[in-house]
Amino acid sequence: MRQGLPDPLNGKLVVMLGGSGFVGRHLAQELLARGARLRVASRHPERAYMLKPLGNLGQVQFARIDVTQAGPLAAALAGADAVVNLVGAFAGDLDALQGRGAGAIAAAAAAAGAGAFVHVSAIGADGALQVAYARTKADGEAAVLAAFPGATVVRPSILFGPDDNFLMMFGRLIGTWPVLPVFGPAARLQPLFVDDAAEAIANALADPIVHGGKIYEIAGPEVLTMMDLHQRIAAAEGRAPGLVALPDAVSGAIAALPGTPISADQWALLKAGNVASGMLPGVAELGVAARPLGLFLDRWLTQFRKHGRFGSKNARAV
Repeated sequence: MRQGLPDPLNGKLVVMLGGSGFVGRHLAQELLARGARLRVASRHPERAYMLKPLGNLGQVQFARIDVTQAGPLAAALAGADAVVNLVGAFAGDLDALQGRGAGAIAAAAAAAGAGAFVHVSAIGADGALQVAYARTKADGEAAVLAAFPGATVVRPSILFGPDDNFLMMFGRLIGTWPVLPVFGPAARLQPLFVDDAAEAIANALADPIVHGGKIYEIAGPEVLTMMDLHQRIAAAEGRAPGLVALPDAVSGAIAALPGTPISADQWALLKAGNVASGMLPGVAELGVAARPLGLFLDRWLTQFRKHGRFGSKNARAV
C-alpha cells in the first residue's frame, strides 16, 4: 500500500477459486487485512469457515462449486472485481482442473468483468516434461493468458508455514523415527514462506496494469537440498536421527509401488528440483522481501522436541 493512500483492494470483491486450502487460508487473511470483500468458492468451503471471524460483518462469503461446471462457476464469479485461481491437484482429471480447465476459468472471469486475474501455477510447469502435473500446469498458463491477456501468472516454489503439509510432515517424521530415509537427498528446493506468497499474490491483484500479462517465479531467498532440509529440521528439534540418503534407483523403485509416501510423478518432480530459473521476474518484483526458513524453524518445531515446549533444544534425543 502506498503511504497515506488506501489500498487499491479496499472494498473490492475478490473471488478465490479453490480458496479453502493451505494457500487460500493465508491469502484470505492478507486480502481481508487490506479491506477486500472476499468470496471463497470451492468444493469444500467449510474447510475455510475459520476465516469468518477475521472479517467484518458481510466481508466474507462462501460458495460451494465445482469449477468444471460452467453455470455454478459463472454464478460464483458474478460481480467480481478480481479473481484468484488456486485450483490444482496431483491426481484425477488434471487437464479439466488445471489445463484447459484453467483457461475456462479465465474466460469466465473475463466474461464476469473482472479487472484483475491471478493464476497460481507452480515452478516446474513444463509442457515438455512427461509428468501430467507439470504438463497440465504449463498448458493451463497458456490457456489463461489466451483467455485473459491481462492475467498475472504466479509460479510458487514449495510453500511452508506452521500449518503446512510439508515442513510439518518432516517435523513429525523426524520427531518420531530414529532412522529416516531421504528421497532425492541432492534435489534442490527454494522454499517460500506462505505469507510472503500471499502478499505477492495480493500485490499482483492490486496493480494489474503493472503486473498483468506477466509470469513470475516466486521463491524463497535460499536454495536447500532435501538433505539440508532434513538436517536443519532435526537440529531445530534437538534430535540426531540417522538420515539415510536413498540412491535414485531405490527411490524410483519405491515411488513406482502403490501406497508409498511418494508417487512416481512426485518423484520425477523432486528429481527435477524446485528452484527459480532466474529467467523470469521474482518475488522482489512483486514488492516482497522473502523471509528465510531459519527465522521460523526454532519457534515452529519446538512441538517435536523431546518433552515438547518444556524440553531443551540442547538435550539431544533420538
